[in-house]
Amino acid sequence: MKDIMRAKCLISAEIESLINQQIRKEAQSSAIYLAMASWCDRNGFDNSAAYFFKQSDEERHHQLKFFKYILDMGGTSVSPDITGLKIEYNSFREIFEDALDQEISVTQSIKSIAARCHKEQDYVTLEFLNWFFKEQREEEYKARRAIELFEIIGEQGTGHWEIDKHIGKIQYDSEA
Repeated sequence: MKDIMRAKCLISAEIESLINQQIRKEAQSSAIYLAMASWCDRNGFDNSAAYFFKQSDEERHHQLKFFKYILDMGGTSVSPDITGLKIEYNSFREIFEDALDQEISVTQSIKSIAARCHKEQDYVTLEFLNWFFKEQREEEYKARRAIELFEIIGEQGTGHWEIDKHIGKIQYDSEA
């Protein structure tokens, strides 16, 4: 029966496995952003907390998009178990540096899936991934802009308050 079901699946076992790994990465990103939102909220950075709550929602949306894609292709999606999250940070800036690292990691993971799709000539999945590449370009841009605020505004005096105030205003213009 397993062989019959695999024959009906429109993606290879390798790509299905890679996408299930991506589902885990997206779920982990969502949970990481919730932890960041919690830290920001506890430390009085309300705008940054709201920013990370929104980021968490977006990552959960990405997770579900990958999850549904596997199902639509006849595969088996796996709901991941997420443990061992970092919940304490040494500084306000560290959170945004970790967020950028997280986004870069997610982008690299999606690139790995795309490379495998090229190798297997799985153009359907490759087309599906294009939406995520655009999304990652936006996510990395916003994370870099947030870190730039620390350089531009500085952390002395009311710097953290000013940075927090500007976090919610970071926009990505895909037409630029």
